[in-house]
Amino acid sequence: MSTHELYTEDPGEAVWQIPASGSARFSWEYEDGRERLLALYQKGKDKQWDGAKRIDWDIEVDPYDPLGTPDEALPLYGTRYWAKLTAKDKGELRRHFTSWNFSQFLHGEQGAMVCAARIVESVPDLDAKFYSATQTMDEARHAEIFGRFLHQKVGMLYPINDSLQGLLGDTLRDSRWDMPYLGMQVLIEGLALAAFGMIRDTTAKPLPKQLLAYVMQDEARHVAFGRMALRDYYRQLTDAELREREEFVIEGCHLMRDRLLGVEVLENFGIPAKEAEQLSEQSEFVHMFRRLLFSRIVPCVKDIGLWGERLQRAYVDMGVFEMGDSNLDLLMSQDEEIAEALDRERFAAEEALRVAEVEAAVRDAST
Repeated sequence: MSTHELYTEDPGEAVWQIPASGSARFSWEYEDGRERLLALYQKGKDKQWDGAKRIDWDIEVDPYDPLGTPDEALPLYGTRYWAKLTAKDKGELRRHFTSWNFSQFLHGEQGAMVCAARIVESVPDLDAKFYSATQTMDEARHAEIFGRFLHQKVGMLYPINDSLQGLLGDTLRDSRWDMPYLGMQVLIEGLALAAFGMIRDTTAKPLPKQLLAYVMQDEARHVAFGRMALRDYYRQLTDAELREREEFVIEGCHLMRDRLLGVEVLENFGIPAKEAEQLSEQSEFVHMFRRLLFSRIVPCVKDIGLWGERLQRAYVDMGVFEMGDSNLDLLMSQDEEIAEALDRERFAAEEALRVAEVEAAVRDAST
């Protein structure tokens, strides 16, 4: 079945084209490289995995409750619309919100794949090209597994959100080689990590928990890569150049905070856009997500050296300034450990099952 048959509405042209800008850069220095970045490249090679094998795709998923979402997490809960919904309607609402969330993950991962490939092309240092090549493979794998989850388990997709598409387009149209890092590694990946983490830590459903835990394990490396590369580069920029990048960050943060609300879902349930936006704004779940969103982005922005007065004021106005002191390294190490713990639990259970099967076969043979 074609993906286009599963979209809730026409996504537009089959191929979205963004004119390429900027230079492709070659380096003829093959020996020197930053030790930490080369170590991260080695880790990227060592940690490659196969989404068709590491994830247990045989797990059944109820498309009308894919995540085990509680009623209280749905924006319509407690409103005048909620009492009118049947049990079937509520299941359909859960399906649509899961489809919307994971569709944005899917579109974002394709964007990350393109941005990582753009970094390979445009970044001047060979050590960064090496690592970006491994990230391109990671992002391809992420797009593969999110696409498979939506096609096989949910059976529905949403087009890319206008604001996410706008931020992605702005990132890719900019000719400066550092902008794919800033737009993707810091802003869009920061947004994704917040959403991934919130669902990973609240769902009791094993398949989406596996998907998100394993993707977040990769993303921990990607964010570390962006921080290393941008921190080194931004030390060399003038105040005017830093201000330009801070303006980009401010605009991107406002876009993600104010526009990624899932209003499209509520519109599909007959709620006018303006009212749908108001209902989303009142949701405690949305408020919690916004706080988590900035827990990943603000400390990263501060760490790479974008911490001018205007940017700090913007974060004060958003109520997230204090998140600049969050321990990003601790968050990333926790992401890696959660994925590894999940593997240990799964493989221990599978080994125990195999042992039990062998013992049963031995008993049967001896009787």
